[in-house]
Amino acid sequence: MPHPSVITRFAPSPSGRLHLGHAWSAVTGRDAGAAWKLRIEDLDPGRCRPEFVDGITEDLAWLGLDWDGPPLVQSARTALYADALDRLRAEGLVYACFCTRADIAASLTAPHGDAGGSYPGTCRALPDDPDRRATTPHCWRLDSGKALDRAGQPSWSEADGARFTARAGDIGDAILARKDAPSSYHLACVVDDADSGVTLVVRGADLRPSTPTQRLLQALLGLPEPTYLHHPLVLHDDGRRLAKRDRAPTLAAMRDAGVDGRALADRIRAGSLPLGFRLADA
Repeated sequence: MPHPSVITRFAPSPSGRLHLGHAWSAVTGRDAGAAWKLRIEDLDPGRCRPEFVDGITEDLAWLGLDWDGPPLVQSARTALYADALDRLRAEGLVYACFCTRADIAASLTAPHGDAGGSYPGTCRALPDDPDRRATTPHCWRLDSGKALDRAGQPSWSEADGARFTARAGDIGDAILARKDAPSSYHLACVVDDADSGVTLVVRGADLRPSTPTQRLLQALLGLPEPTYLHHPLVLHDDGRRLAKRDRAPTLAAMRDAGVDGRALADRIRAGSLPLGFRLADA
């Protein structure tokens, strides 16, 4: 049984129907927390659809999973993300970046480019230009050097008790907001986790690389430090990842095929998956 103070969350993006990997994450999170929050991460207007929000709630009900309190919807919380960005801006920890993707790609393929593929800092030293910002598309990036000087190298604990400290190169000048998206995943995630009182972040191992940047933002904004549980990903038997863009078999399709959702959830609790699927190696 989870500790009565543990609060977890499930935070899907309504950009497609849920698949078996989402089910694994949802069941793991529900069982790990005495309270389990639902968050709809719908800040990308080009990919998110209202019908997929309905699909999320249908799929969770089919699995027999119920969440605590009303769902938190990110598109209704943009003012809170703007406030957090303003705090970082006031402390000189972010800067406006006018680079296009083509600009960045060109700089990274030049002889002096960053072989690691991270943003090369082209706009980092530019003086703030409100007139240019008013007329030119731009994003806001974290000045990682200043941020690390302010908060130090971030660390975090996993649910198994292991403690990790970010290594050099784990944190770059991450995008925190764009013109077409009022907040990045990183910034919205830490604001929402804090507001929801999340004490244990349960998510796939593919999101582990996000943790150093998010822990740094938590430190800069004075937000609580949760514990993390990064679970293995669900794969096809041939090793391919489940992905919406690759038309992974959806929970809706399994339901239509007559699969019992609650029995599937119990199977996941037992550490088992349907034929044709497996967990990634740890």
